[in-house]
Amino acid sequence: MDDDIDPERIDDAVLALLWLGLHDGWRAWKGFDWGALDRQHRKGMISDPVGKARSVVFTEQGRREAERLFRAFFARR
Repeated sequence: MDDDIDPERIDDAVLALLWLGLHDGWRAWKGFDWGALDRQHRKGMISDPVGKARSVVFTEQGRREAERLFRAFFARR
């Protein structure tokens, strides 16, 4: 990744977009960069993305933060 790219901002966008793929109340499709998903897991926002499942499970904190970021990025102003 280029030095002028902020991984924290990428992580915020990925978490917000995970909210977009929310299904079954707590699960989200894991079709994002593996590094970003691993960072979300290390931050305690989602379950471990490694495995055969096609989705991850939000933690309570992760689900709240994902919704907040989604609305901050994508809600009409």
